[in-house]
Amino acid sequence: MPSKSQISLIKSLQHKKFRNVHGLFVAEGFKSVAEFIASGYAIQTVYHTADVAPKLLKLSAKINFQETSLDDLGKISNLTTPQEVIALIKIPDWPKLDAGLLKNKYALALDGVQDPGNMGTIIRTADWFGIRHIICSEDSVDVYNPKVVQATMGSLARMNVYYTDLETTIPQLNVPVYGALLNGQNIYTTRFNTEGLIVMGNEGNGIRPAIQKLVNTAITIPGAGGTESLNVAIATAIFCSEIFRNRF
Repeated sequence: MPSKSQISLIKSLQHKKFRNVHGLFVAEGFKSVAEFIASGYAIQTVYHTADVAPKLLKLSAKINFQETSLDDLGKISNLTTPQEVIALIKIPDWPKLDAGLLKNKYALALDGVQDPGNMGTIIRTADWFGIRHIICSEDSVDVYNPKVVQATMGSLARMNVYYTDLETTIPQLNVPVYGALLNGQNIYTTRFNTEGLIVMGNEGNGIRPAIQKLVNTAITIPGAGGTESLNVAIATAIFCSEIFRNRF
C-alpha cells in the first residue's frame, strides 16, 4: 500500500508545477507503462495489483515494483476507473534541437495547442506515421499532463518533445515550413519535400501572426460543409497521412 507521503506526491503530479519540481510524471495502465519501460524511460516505482505481477516481471526485474490492492490504486489514480498498473516515471532530458535532427525527416510544430485530448491524439497520430519529433510553443499544454499521457496510449514513449520559442527556433531548423492555414493551397495537390516542418495552430485562433510569417507554404484542407474549421488533431492526422502518402 502506498504511504501517505507517496499518495501526496503522486496526487501532486497532476499539476505541472510539481512535475517540474520532482522531475516525475504518472502513467496508468499496463500497455502504457510497458511502452515506457520498453523505450528505456527511467521508472521510479510501479504500483500494481497481484494479477499483473507476472507480466510486469517479464518486462524488467530491476524496477521497484510495489504490489497493492485495486482500492489503494484508486487513491492515487487520476481516472474514474483505476487501472491495475500505475507508474512514477522520470521526465527525460531531451537532446538539443538542431537542424541536423530533421535531416530527411518531418516534425510537427504546435503553436499554442491547449487541449490535453488534442495533444494526446496528435502524439498518437505522429507515432503511427513515424514522425518522432514534436516541437511545442511554450504555452502549449504539457505532454506530461496525466490526461495527455493517458490519451497517447503509450505513444509518448517513442516521441521526442521540445518546448521552445517557435519564433526563434523555426528559422534555425533550415527545413521547408508548411502551415495549416485557411487561405493556403490545396493539401491534396501539394508536393511535399523530403523533409520539413508542419505547423499546426491553436484550437481557437490558429497559427499566430508572428509564426505565420515563417511559413514557406500555406496549406489548407478543402471541405464541402459549413463548419468554420477542422479540429486541430483531425487536421494534423490528414497532414501526416498526406506526407506519408507523398513519401511512399
